[in-house]
Amino acid sequence: MLYLGPVIFGFLIGFVVGIRVRNTSSINLTIGSYVIIFLVALIIAWQSGPYPFFNDVPISTSFLSAAIGLIVGNVIKKIISKTQ
Repeated sequence: MLYLGPVIFGFLIGFVVGIRVRNTSSINLTIGSYVIIFLVALIIAWQSGPYPFFNDVPISTSFLSAAIGLIVGNVIKKIISKTQ
């Protein structure tokens, strides 16, 4: 059984951080870089393993959802900043 609490809170925290991060350098992230970031986050989540007493899946679902929230928040911030 998947515990939704850590997944939802991880996504929300990642989303807020993704929106609040400022781009102070001239580095532009492409779709390929987002894929690489997601794959690295997946490997880190796999190596972290589930938190104690969470035996639903063999990965850290909260870390993975926070990484997804970070990417989603960053993409939404870029979309909003282009329309203004």
